[in-house]
Amino acid sequence: MEPAIAVNTLVDFCARRDVEELTREALGPVDVAILFGGSILAGGDVFAGAIRDRVAEHFVIVGGQGHSTDALRDACRQALGWDDVEDRTEAALFDRYLRERHGVKADLLEAASTNCGNNVRNVLELLDAERVPHRRIVIVQDASMQLRMHACFRLLAPEVQVVNFAAHQAKVDGELRVVDPPLGMWTAERYLALLMGEVPRLTDDEQGYGPAGRGFIAHVDVPPLVRAAHAALRGVGETRTADPRWA
Repeated sequence: MEPAIAVNTLVDFCARRDVEELTREALGPVDVAILFGGSILAGGDVFAGAIRDRVAEHFVIVGGQGHSTDALRDACRQALGWDDVEDRTEAALFDRYLRERHGVKADLLEAASTNCGNNVRNVLELLDAERVPHRRIVIVQDASMQLRMHACFRLLAPEVQVVNFAAHQAKVDGELRVVDPPLGMWTAERYLALLMGEVPRLTDDEQGYGPAGRGFIAHVDVPPLVRAAHAALRGVGETRTADPRWA
């Protein structure tokens, strides 16, 4: 398998979108829309559109500090000229982004979580504490982590109906360069590392995050084509390993 085809196969697998557009017409009734701070800045643009279109009754931004926070801070410095982002949480940065760039705001912020598991656990606790109904939700996360975030919800709140809408579905060309990179896009090297890191995490075996392994997510079926794409990319890029600071 050619490297570019392999990368784009991983994008198709990880960057799940259950609807073509994040609109009221496409979604139907939704209680809560959630933006997760692991996204690139373009996720804020997607979420701002969702707020303007009132696709949900409530809007929440989730994210404390984790493996992608420093990259988000760097993107805020470089793309927006913000020089006061050190020690700001992901939720705080996206809250500011929505206010200053789009003139909209979320209803609630969750700024203590450090990984996918407590992202989900903490936002569920917040919604319960605020008595916000959340029978049907839409979640927006980075392309690389959308499927895993959904698997966290299926484990921790199987009664909640989740609609996926990845913040982006950026593909690469034959030189492994990101095509039309959205705002705040990862470097091609980091993007590849993030995508490569998802396959072993999603694989339900002793080393994975599923029930047969660490038990962080519900079972995910990893198709043979995705396994082949991952194998084809070994040696092309590095796989992101877990950072113990955010475990």
